[in-house]
Amino acid sequence: QVQLVESGGGLVQPGGSLRLSCAASGGIFSVYMMGWYRQAPGKQREMVATITNIGRTTYADSVKGRFTISRENAKKMVYLQMDRLKPEDTAVYYCNQGGTRWGQGTQVTVSS
Repeated sequence: QVQLVESGGGLVQPGGSLRLSCAASGGIFSVYMMGWYRQAPGKQREMVATITNIGRTTYADSVKGRFTISRENAKKMVYLQMDRLKPEDTAVYYCNQGGTRWGQGTQVTVSS
């Protein structure tokens, strides 16, 4: 059974950076699209970034130019490098595999 475990969240000041990691266990990792989603209090979960099995990426308009998604298939890892963070980036960030499997989430808080 596939498990996704996120890490790397925390409290950061506006303008700062964080790197989220998602470790997958079980199953075949390399064939799946991977993604990062986020959910802020009182809001619906939204797509942040996705990466296909061959490395093609998409980003939400709100994070383009600030966030970078990447993956290491051999390690079954996907990452989200977040730069120039804004208070509106505050949310629980979730790793997703294939549009169906979810991690437990990691909190990101951007505040001074």
